[in-house]
Amino acid sequence: MTEAIFQPANKAFRQQVIESFSRQQVMKTINVKLLSVTPGKVELEFPYQTELTQQHGFIHAGIVSTVVDSACGYAAFSLMPENAAVLTIEFKVNLLAPARGEHFVAVGQVKKQGRNITVTEGELFACTDNERKSVASMVGTIMAVYDREGVRN
Repeated sequence: MTEAIFQPANKAFRQQVIESFSRQQVMKTINVKLLSVTPGKVELEFPYQTELTQQHGFIHAGIVSTVVDSACGYAAFSLMPENAAVLTIEFKVNLLAPARGEHFVAVGQVKKQGRNITVTEGELFACTDNERKSVASMVGTIMAVYDREGVRN
């Protein structure tokens, strides 16, 4: 992923991301923590948990997709105006290797910012004491949402 420099529309973007992330029950359920928030980039982390594996002991592709999608969504959200929320409207995941490690880091990054549609890239790394290996990549499309009942920033 290439690093781009973005200016957030909301000066309190970091706090807005933290508050929104804290309401994500699925992230609590799978023990995902917010590692870092910078304009256009978010990093999440979660530990290996047998409850999240498929039959071979690898983290299930659905969990991989869920976490990387959240990283991408919050990367886009970090650039949005104060009155905006975000929803994913499309993503594609490539599973590059079995997701096995001691813990996992998901990085979501804005590729192209738009007023209503933002394109993001995400990557999941499987980590051990000695290694950080890319196990999945994602391209996601995120939509800005304004004044929609039931959707809040």
